[in-house]
Amino acid sequence: MRSRVWAVALALLLAAGPVLTGCVSALVGPAPGPEETSSPAVVSPSVANSPVASPSPSVAAGTVAARDFSFEPADFTASPGATVTVTNTGTTAHTLTAQDGTFDTGPIAPGATAMVTAPSQPGAYAYLCSFHHFMRGILTVS
Repeated sequence: MRSRVWAVALALLLAAGPVLTGCVSALVGPAPGPEETSSPAVVSPSVANSPVASPSPSVAAGTVAARDFSFEPADFTASPGATVTVTNTGTTAHTLTAQDGTFDTGPIAPGATAMVTAPSQPGAYAYLCSFHHFMRGILTVS
Protein backbone atom coordinates (compact mmCIF):
# COMPACT_ATOMS: atom_id res chain seq x y z
CA MET A 1 0.00 0.00 0.00
CA ARG A 2 2.81 2.41 0.91
CA SER A 3 4.56 1.90 -2.44
CA ARG A 4 1.30 2.69 -4.27
CA VAL A 5 0.99 5.97 -2.35
CA TRP A 6 4.57 6.88 -3.30
CA ALA A 7 3.91 5.96 -6.93
CA VAL A 8 0.84 8.20 -7.05
CA ALA A 9 2.72 11.06 -5.33
CA LEU A 10 5.60 10.73 -7.79
CA ALA A 11 3.21 10.69 -10.76
CA LEU A 12 1.51 13.86 -9.50
CA LEU A 13 4.86 15.58 -8.95
CA LEU A 14 6.06 14.67 -12.44
CA ALA A 15 2.80 15.89 -13.97
CA ALA A 16 2.88 19.18 -12.04
CA GLY A 17 6.57 19.92 -12.70
CA PRO A 18 6.15 21.57 -16.13
CA VAL A 19 3.20 23.60 -14.88
CA LEU A 20 5.09 24.86 -11.84
CA THR A 21 8.16 25.63 -13.95
CA GLY A 22 5.99 27.71 -16.28
CA CYS A 23 4.53 29.61 -13.32
CA VAL A 24 7.95 30.39 -11.89
CA SER A 25 9.29 31.43 -15.31
CA ALA A 26 6.32 33.75 -15.78
CA LEU A 27 7.12 35.41 -12.45
CA VAL A 28 10.89 35.77 -12.78
CA GLY A 29 11.42 35.82 -16.54
CA PRO A 30 13.51 33.51 -18.65
CA ALA A 31 17.19 32.80 -18.16
CA PRO A 32 19.44 34.80 -20.45
CA GLY A 33 19.72 33.19 -23.85
CA PRO A 34 22.74 33.07 -26.13
CA GLU A 35 21.75 36.41 -27.63
CA GLU A 36 22.03 38.05 -24.20
CA THR A 37 25.37 36.52 -23.33
CA SER A 38 26.96 37.18 -26.72
CA SER A 39 25.98 40.85 -26.85
CA PRO A 40 27.73 43.43 -24.70
CA ALA A 41 26.10 44.21 -21.38
CA VAL A 42 27.60 47.69 -21.24
CA VAL A 43 24.94 50.26 -21.94
CA SER A 44 25.50 53.96 -22.35
CA PRO A 45 23.40 55.98 -19.90
CA SER A 46 22.21 58.11 -22.83
CA VAL A 47 20.41 55.22 -24.58
CA ALA A 48 16.68 56.03 -24.71
CA ASN A 49 14.12 53.49 -23.47
CA SER A 50 16.79 51.32 -21.88
CA PRO A 51 15.96 49.67 -18.55
CA VAL A 52 19.54 50.30 -17.44
CA ALA A 53 19.61 53.96 -18.44
CA SER A 54 19.19 55.38 -14.95
CA PRO A 55 19.91 52.95 -12.14
CA SER A 56 19.44 54.17 -8.60
CA PRO A 57 22.91 54.35 -7.12
CA SER A 58 22.86 53.15 -3.53
CA VAL A 59 26.47 52.36 -2.76
CA ALA A 60 29.60 54.16 -3.88
CA ALA A 61 31.64 50.92 -3.96
CA GLY A 62 31.37 48.90 -0.85
CA THR A 63 29.29 45.91 -0.01
CA VAL A 64 26.55 44.08 -1.85
CA ALA A 65 24.63 41.34 -0.06
CA ALA A 66 23.14 38.28 -1.73
CA ARG A 67 20.15 37.71 0.58
CA ASP A 68 18.25 34.54 -0.19
CA PHE A 69 17.24 35.35 -3.79
CA SER A 70 17.98 39.05 -4.32
CA PHE A 71 20.92 41.44 -4.29
CA GLU A 72 20.86 44.33 -1.82
CA PRO A 73 21.34 46.82 -3.29
CA ALA A 74 20.70 45.43 -6.77
CA ASP A 75 21.75 48.66 -8.53
CA PHE A 76 24.83 50.46 -7.29
CA THR A 77 27.65 52.74 -8.43
CA ALA A 78 31.39 52.23 -8.16
CA SER A 79 34.44 54.14 -9.32
CA PRO A 80 36.51 52.58 -12.12
CA GLY A 81 38.73 49.86 -10.63
CA ALA A 82 37.07 49.99 -7.19
CA THR A 83 36.80 46.83 -5.11
CA VAL A 84 33.27 45.63 -4.40
CA THR A 85 32.73 43.15 -1.57
CA VAL A 86 29.91 40.64 -2.06
CA THR A 87 28.63 38.89 1.05
CA ASN A 88 26.30 35.90 0.86
CA THR A 89 23.87 36.23 3.76
CA GLY A 90 21.49 33.73 2.19
CA THR A 91 21.09 29.98 2.61
CA THR A 92 22.37 28.83 -0.79
CA ALA A 93 25.39 29.57 -2.98
CA HIS A 94 25.29 32.62 -5.28
CA THR A 95 27.52 34.46 -7.74
CA LEU A 96 27.70 38.07 -8.89
CA THR A 97 28.54 37.65 -12.58
CA ALA A 98 28.62 40.33 -15.29
CA GLN A 99 26.51 39.29 -18.25
CA ASP A 100 29.37 40.24 -20.57
CA GLY A 101 31.92 38.31 -18.47
CA THR A 102 33.75 41.43 -17.27
CA PHE A 103 33.66 40.31 -13.62
CA ASP A 104 32.61 37.20 -11.71
CA THR A 105 32.89 36.28 -8.05
CA GLY A 106 32.59 32.57 -8.72
CA PRO A 107 30.40 30.60 -6.30
CA ILE A 108 30.00 32.21 -2.88
CA ALA A 109 28.92 29.79 -0.15
CA PRO A 110 26.38 30.88 2.48
CA GLY A 111 28.13 33.09 5.03
CA ALA A 112 31.15 33.65 2.76
CA THR A 113 32.47 36.81 1.11
CA ALA A 114 34.06 37.44 -2.30
CA MET A 115 35.39 40.53 -4.05
CA VAL A 116 35.23 41.83 -7.61
CA THR A 117 36.94 44.77 -9.22
CA ALA A 118 34.74 47.28 -11.01
CA PRO A 119 35.64 47.63 -14.71
CA SER A 120 37.89 50.53 -15.67
CA GLN A 121 35.56 51.60 -18.50
CA PRO A 122 32.62 53.79 -17.34
CA GLY A 123 29.17 52.45 -18.18
CA ALA A 124 26.31 50.32 -16.85
CA TYR A 125 27.13 46.63 -16.43
CA ALA A 126 24.23 44.21 -16.09
CA TYR A 127 24.94 41.32 -13.74
CA LEU A 128 23.15 38.27 -12.36
CA CYS A 129 23.61 35.21 -10.20
CA SER A 130 24.68 32.39 -12.50
CA PHE A 131 22.74 29.91 -10.33
CA HIS A 132 19.55 31.99 -10.07
CA HIS A 133 19.11 34.00 -13.28
CA PHE A 134 16.23 36.00 -11.85
CA MET A 135 18.67 37.64 -9.40
CA ARG A 136 19.82 40.66 -11.40
CA GLY A 137 21.22 44.12 -10.97
CA ILE A 138 23.24 46.92 -12.54
CA LEU A 139 26.73 48.06 -11.59
CA THR A 140 27.22 51.60 -12.85
CA VAL A 141 30.85 52.60 -13.21
CA SER A 142 31.40 56.37 -13.17
